[in-house]
Amino acid sequence: MPSPRDADPSLKEEMEQVADAINRTITRLLPETDLPEALLYDAMRHGTLAGGKRLRPFLLMASARLFNVDPNRARRVAAALEFVHCYSLIHDDLPAMDDASLRRGHPTVHVKYGEAAAILAGDALLTQAFEIIAESETHDDPRVRCELVRALAQASGPHGMVGGQMLDLIGENEEFDLGTISRLQRMKTGKLMAFAAEAGAILGKASEGHRKALCNYAYDLGLAFQVTDDILDVEADPQDTGKEKGKDAAAGKATFVSTMGHEGAKSRAEMLVQQAISHLKIFEGRAEILKKLALYVLERRA
Repeated sequence: MPSPRDADPSLKEEMEQVADAINRTITRLLPETDLPEALLYDAMRHGTLAGGKRLRPFLLMASARLFNVDPNRARRVAAALEFVHCYSLIHDDLPAMDDASLRRGHPTVHVKYGEAAAILAGDALLTQAFEIIAESETHDDPRVRCELVRALAQASGPHGMVGGQMLDLIGENEEFDLGTISRLQRMKTGKLMAFAAEAGAILGKASEGHRKALCNYAYDLGLAFQVTDDILDVEADPQDTGKEKGKDAAAGKATFVSTMGHEGAKSRAEMLVQQAISHLKIFEGRAEILKKLALYVLERRA
């Protein structure tokens, strides 16, 4: 996993601890097998365990801690969320979409295992995510499990991540204004971020006010993350990011950088981070780690 080098030392240590714990959880949920379909599991493991900062699981774990949620329960939901995120990356990298050969510094799943295996690995991760959440080990209250299933489905489906990816593909051939780009990224990136933040509150049966504050924080954080991602696509070293440089520009995609300019995009990211931090006031100083996370997103280099 690339080290969050620009993070506050305490945040860096906590991010690494959470990433290690989630990796162990994923390893348990995706054990190696000698079954005839072992290639599928190998592709799933490669797509989930070949690096990654585990930003969404970290956000979920930090949210869960605010409401004293059992860490084992939170880790299961965080792993399920990471399954959905990684499935989306596997499919995004396919030749029919972004046609990427590198992800997190490693060959993409379709390059290593073939396109058919990559499609099936993504399908399997998506469906297994909901199996994990629906199991009683995740929470003893079936209403909580149902709410988690509903929220994750909404965040990852046509009104969320998948719809945002469709807009992203359309943007290769159409000129998007800033409002449409913001909506695209709110769907593609922000919705899963919002689920990550809200899931901890759902597990903890938190108040509607706390849930809303965390969602608003995560929407702004997700948009800031995407703005910095657009900036990194232009200026970062591929050795740091683990993926090819300039992919968006080569594909003709409208981004915050192409629409607002380099400095405009940086100013936008700074505004979004400050806006995200403002939503944490309701927690009266108990969400300091989420404030540090927002500042890290602004300063990250990978």
